Amino acid sequence: MKRFVLLLLLLNFCFIGFSQKLDKTEAELIKLVETNYSETFKLLEEVVNINSGTLNKEGVWQVGEIFKREFDKIGFRTEWISLPDSMNRAGHFVATRKGNKGKKLFLIGHLDTVFEKSMEFSPFTIVNDSTASGQGVNDMKGGDVMILASLKALHQLNLLEDRHITVYFTGDEEESGKPTSVSRADFIERAKACDVALGYETTAGFGIATTARRGASGWTLIVTGKQAHSSGIFSESAGYGSIYEASRILNEFRETLSKETYLTFNPGQIVGGSFVNYDETEAKGISLGKTNIIAKRTLVTGDLRFLTENQKIVARKKMQEIVKRNLNQTSAQIRFKDGIPSMPPTEGNRNIMKVLSQVSLDLGMGAVKEGDPGSRGAGDISYVADYLDCLDGLGASGSGAHTPTETMNIKEYPKLIKRSTLLIYRLLK
Repeated sequence: MKRFVLLLLLLNFCFIGFSQKLDKTEAELIKLVETNYSETFKLLEEVVNINSGTLNKEGVWQVGEIFKREFDKIGFRTEWISLPDSMNRAGHFVATRKGNKGKKLFLIGHLDTVFEKSMEFSPFTIVNDSTASGQGVNDMKGGDVMILASLKALHQLNLLEDRHITVYFTGDEEESGKPTSVSRADFIERAKACDVALGYETTAGFGIATTARRGASGWTLIVTGKQAHSSGIFSESAGYGSIYEASRILNEFRETLSKETYLTFNPGQIVGGSFVNYDETEAKGISLGKTNIIAKRTLVTGDLRFLTENQKIVARKKMQEIVKRNLNQTSAQIRFKDGIPSMPPTEGNRNIMKVLSQVSLDLGMGAVKEGDPGSRGAGDISYVADYLDCLDGLGASGSGAHTPTETMNIKEYPKLIKRSTLLIYRLLK
């Protein structure tokens, strides 16, 4: 049944029309993508069927070895970038070619998924003639395989000669090794030698590309009150206690900042009482208290997401001002922790999107527009957004990422590979 569905897929896909605007070389590339598609699809199945949860170091490495095998075949120099043992991460896969013609490209993927080895395994499965499922099938092994498929077609026509391309598949995108100044150091340095970064995270829609992604950072609010008998709450001598003060601060955050476009701040945990203990590593809190005791200590942890560095800085300043306006007999402090930077929208990013959109039009697939930054989380491409033009969301389409029901649209997949191939070709010319 599986082979029958795949055969139907191939037959339906072989004659997808494309515009006469393609030159002879581009038309040949499209034919090669079609010819190679059976092998492409088998490769996708192979890598999806290996568990590579971020903390499954052996599984991440195994997926990297498969891509090493494939990139070796098309003339790339491949290597494995190890990380310190203390990070408990597998490392990163890198494939490179050196050259001087065209734009220097930095192509981004990741080998890991959110599905750890301890979770129930979901193998690659063809659900019906338009849907495949499996762990990481669209986030983002589908995108990784797209990169290989595009470069393979270009290699077969000798179009990668004297071109500078770095393919970088991180092994810990879903839960990066800390500090990121170490786990992303090599990633950033290699990107600086390039002109354009293309990210193959799952697309937000067939006609949508990502010219901007919000950054993510963390914050911890620590509030102290005066422990006293509950009958004295609100009095001059006893004050309001730490829980009321924490509530005031959170509510003022909401009233002051919640309407700002692309800015979000979510309190994910709150622990309060007469005694509080919090383990940051485990993200686990313990509190002791009684209803007749005014709470002495409250701790809140949360995240802050932003579109630009300036938006983050301004938001933090406003939050600090709110924290300082303490209720009677309370005090508070807030600590901020940087996470993934933002990828702000730039004209350079939009210019790359215009190239993609023209490719899509020339293939008869319609225009591509920039997506809403508020709909996307943070991603690896943001680490290099300050250094080169970036475009993300070029990967497989589907739904249910980070859930057991993750799927990929197998009717759109070959079209996305074709579009990717011509985008890379035109940037390398």
